Amino acid sequence: MAEVNDNSSIQLFEDQKIRTAWDAEKEEWYFAIVDVIAVLTDSANPQNYWRVLKKRLKDEGNETITNCNGLKMTAPDGKKRKTDVANTEQLLRIIQSIPSPKAEPFKAWLAMVGKERIEETIDPEQAIDRALDTYLKKGYSEEWIHQRLLAIRIRNELTDEWKKRGVQKGKEYAILTDEISRAWSGMTTGQYKRLKGLTKENLRDNMTDLELVLTMLAEASTTDISKTAKPQTFEENKQVAKRGGKVAGIARQALEAETGKPVITEKNAFDFQQLVTDIVEDAAELPENPTEKKDKD
Repeated sequence: MAEVNDNSSIQLFEDQKIRTAWDAEKEEWYFAIVDVIAVLTDSANPQNYWRVLKKRLKDEGNETITNCNGLKMTAPDGKKRKTDVANTEQLLRIIQSIPSPKAEPFKAWLAMVGKERIEETIDPEQAIDRALDTYLKKGYSEEWIHQRLLAIRIRNELTDEWKKRGVQKGKEYAILTDEISRAWSGMTTGQYKRLKGLTKENLRDNMTDLELVLTMLAEASTTDISKTAKPQTFEENKQVAKRGGKVAGIARQALEAETGKPVITEKNAFDFQQLVTDIVEDAAELPENPTEKKDKD
């Protein structure tokens, strides 16, 4: 496992806490399995419960258990002890094997997500509709949402182009994305997320309009340059990524020179939503007729 940092406990059910750790390289949360079992089963001995369940799953050839990691985490007595941890996908699979009434909401949720995924494969428009609904519920404006969906389309066009050029999905996509990001913003994706105080959250969901527009310009430019240059090797693709990002970098510098303000901000989605809330609350305190207050003074 890559560098993993202890993180504050989170509440999963009721008031019982789950120990967690964040893997910065993989951008994944890891959860202490015995803590989850304690919450779901009310077992007097969750360690023993997990030991028995783990053996049964191993005997069944369950790869989820084989791939589970051990990690030193702070125990109730304050000492660091090694305990089995699971990422989100592994944890949900383990939960499916726990015969507990409290696990049913998880199983129902899993079934729903699976059903939605099948529906989206058959009709991709449903995925767009669900994304639109999710963003609206999170408090984003319709204008921002349509821009975000456009950014997704532009990103997909770029990854389609990379696929044609033989770029491997995963690590190589991440390297090229960092090259684009560094060329226009001066930061890798990871550095950009840390600037905004993000961990697992999506960086683009936490961008301002201008940040998102420049990201789209950088990726659209990279796609167009790639189609013209037709890079053959990964190193050539890296150079194209830098050139595409540079286009947006020049635009950013020109705008900052005109306005005297930085485009890149530490603000994230929580800050944006709080700003909207403050504006709404301030507006609610204003008199309906501005002249009324003036007349009374």
